[in-house]
Amino acid sequence: MRQIPVDTSAATVMVAKTPQPKVKDRRTGEIATDVETGAKLMTVDVMFAANDEVEILSITVPEPGISGELTMGTPVALTGLIARPWENDFNGQKRHGIAFRAVAVTSLAAAANSKAA
Repeated sequence: MRQIPVDTSAATVMVAKTPQPKVKDRRTGEIATDVETGAKLMTVDVMFAANDEVEILSITVPEPGISGELTMGTPVALTGLIARPWENDFNGQKRHGIAFRAVAVTSLAAAANSKAA
């Protein structure tokens, strides 16, 4: 499936919900892992503000790519953010959307605090 790089340079991005393990199977509670590295996958909900619009995006990130304390309201940088369109059939109904994945989510709080000092 096609992967579309997302330019975050003009956006303000803040944590909306702290990182949570990405669940692969809700019935068994199995946690999703990266196919290439085997790293546990996490989901981070962020407020993405750009072009006078704000959206909450759920971003999948390998656990080693999460750095700094990511609490609600923390400004973050998204490294290697891509959007991937998806579509599936569930109980005879077509569903579609866009999945977001990043290589890393990094807290900018330490950088902001050091500039203020």
